[in-house]
Amino acid sequence: MKDNFDNLFEKDFNIAEPTIGHFERFEKRMSKDTAKKKNHSWKWISVAASVVLLLGVWLGQNLQSDSLELADVSPKMKETQIYFTSVIKTEIQKINKEKIPESQKMIADAFLRIDNLDAQYVKLTKELKESDADKRVIFAMISNFQQRIEILKNVLEQIDNLKQFKTNNYEAIL
Repeated sequence: MKDNFDNLFEKDFNIAEPTIGHFERFEKRMSKDTAKKKNHSWKWISVAASVVLLLGVWLGQNLQSDSLELADVSPKMKETQIYFTSVIKTEIQKINKEKIPESQKMIADAFLRIDNLDAQYVKLTKELKESDADKRVIFAMISNFQQRIEILKNVLEQIDNLKQFKTNNYEAIL
């Protein structure tokens, strides 16, 4: 058995010395391979870090928001908020089309009241989050939208009255 073992090493293994410069060529080749691997790993690490950073920013914005909109409560409330905001936008566009020089002060006053209601709405969004979507806060938010619409409709009505008054006075002079 010992003979077989000795014979195995004599026949199958090459025990010759490597040529001159073999170690230098080997080190050079290894440094090229590791440089390629290092460049590849940095690319993957940078891509992964970017994805993690973007995900963190997105989650941070969603989780740390200190307010809650009506649309965040339920799909029905989302429809309600979309409806009210579109009506408000339409009414503002009508006012901007119908305004006359005599109505400037009235419009400015209305927009000031709208701004106050908007500030109250922002406070209500914070209360909604703190109260875990309390129905009273939801009702107050809807009421806030309704008040804004009512103000805008009143302004439009007053502008129409001013226009009619102006027309009637003009006709009376003639």
